[in-house]
Amino acid sequence: MVLWSKDQDKLSDMSTGTERIEMKKEGAPPAYHHSNGSVHPVILPDNPEEVPQTPGEYELTEVTSLPDRGDQENERPDMVVLDCRANAKGQREEDALLENASQSNESDDTSTDQSPVPPAPLKETSFSIGLQVLFPFLLAGFGTVAAGMVLDIVQHWTVFTEVTEVFILVPALLGLKGNLEMTLASRLSTAANIGQMDTAKDMWKMIMGNLALIQVQATVVGFLASIAAVIFGWIPEGNFKMGHAVLLCASSVATAFIASLLLGLIMIGVIIASRKVGINPDNVATPIAASLGDLITLALLAGISTGLYKELEFNDYANPMVCAFFVALTPIWVLIARRIPSTREVLYSGWEPVIIAMAISSVGGLILDKTVSNPNFAGMAVFTPVINGVGGNLVAVQASRISTYLHMNALPIAEPNPTPQKCPTPWSSFFGSGVNSRSARVLFLLVAPGHLVFLYTINSMQGGHTTLTYVFIAFYLAAALLQVVILLYLADWMVNWMWRRGMDPDNFSIPYLTALGDLLGTGFLALCFHILWLIGDRDTDVVD
Repeated sequence: MVLWSKDQDKLSDMSTGTERIEMKKEGAPPAYHHSNGSVHPVILPDNPEEVPQTPGEYELTEVTSLPDRGDQENERPDMVVLDCRANAKGQREEDALLENASQSNESDDTSTDQSPVPPAPLKETSFSIGLQVLFPFLLAGFGTVAAGMVLDIVQHWTVFTEVTEVFILVPALLGLKGNLEMTLASRLSTAANIGQMDTAKDMWKMIMGNLALIQVQATVVGFLASIAAVIFGWIPEGNFKMGHAVLLCASSVATAFIASLLLGLIMIGVIIASRKVGINPDNVATPIAASLGDLITLALLAGISTGLYKELEFNDYANPMVCAFFVALTPIWVLIARRIPSTREVLYSGWEPVIIAMAISSVGGLILDKTVSNPNFAGMAVFTPVINGVGGNLVAVQASRISTYLHMNALPIAEPNPTPQKCPTPWSSFFGSGVNSRSARVLFLLVAPGHLVFLYTINSMQGGHTTLTYVFIAFYLAAALLQVVILLYLADWMVNWMWRRGMDPDNFSIPYLTALGDLLGTGFLALCFHILWLIGDRDTDVVD
């Protein structure tokens, strides 16, 4: 029950167990009120000991006046009952409203959003967001530069020249960092921010369940990626070789499994360390996953595929045994993931985004295969992991932040098939006053300076087969900026759309967005190389 006193400057809250009102005015005695269903004014007695203490359920309505009790009573503070039914639920609602109102007055956030004020981790200025994102972004960028340098070298290896369909696996397997590791980072970052990893027991349950889950997903996605490579590479041309198909399967499954295990362990360490030092894991976990993901995955793919290709000449059973070994481990990971409620749901319902994202990335791989196979466009290989990685890193940060924002504000996940709502406009996505629009602006402003640093690094290390002319840099930056603008806008729309449809964005949004980043980045980059070839800005400085 809530009472208003003339001597008070705020509402007083009555507990459900005791109808006691603490008066702000010094020296004022406590007042009690009990009712058998009727409504009475609250009158302070002369002797507090005479007050009966009969707790119970009661219902109150507004009282606008009090009976005249003489001069002595007129000197007492008058009270007017404002609220009704002081039960447990009502008190919790009142407490929440008062707390939110207090937080709103103390907040320095300029957002016009009428939703509850987000907790401290999301009350960030543009400078603090940029400062936290900058170092992981540069680290991730240099990781993609290293991956590009590796791809530039291994594209001339025998397995890549004899089995060119391995190129189709590259975006699909590099996309695992978006399908699995970044999704894992987003899921664990949200769990850490909302307190689901505060105790050691809860933390280990989340860790074991999520590690087992991504191992299952990695094995299945690796197998499906090899099938996609066969379909896109050989079947249209009618040139199918069983030995090469099994090689693709073994290389893909082994690479996906080992890379996911290593990156999953790294992600868990990063998130736990971030919470201990007071950094928002959403700002650092996904870029670090990307920084190591491309390099580790590409190095594993090149090494494993080369070793298995050599085994084809001496041992026909090596590749099938590798496939059988990793597939045989899958039931064990399934049993572990099923024991944890948070991962059990994803184990059953989280396959659609992972598989569709793999298919989208494989289309990007087909573009890469057809472009790099042309000697005139061999220089594209070194830039592909960079442009895809930067776009995927930035959109993963934004998607993870928006998802955490929705979780931390306790906004209800809607039922399936909700009432259609208007899509956000580009203006609201990038120029709104909310924290998510602020982070979108910061992330977009990092694109051009970051790519210039990465291009300079590649040129300094004499990597690639392309001369960095002003025309090439202009086309490259235009492609990169267009890619990131599209991805950040899609993140704002997709995360909120999934939330309204009752889907957890942590499990569904990042795979789609990073796969689209691979497709857009590879497609725009290939288009740039073709346009540059047509206008005469060609590779005159080939570094082999």
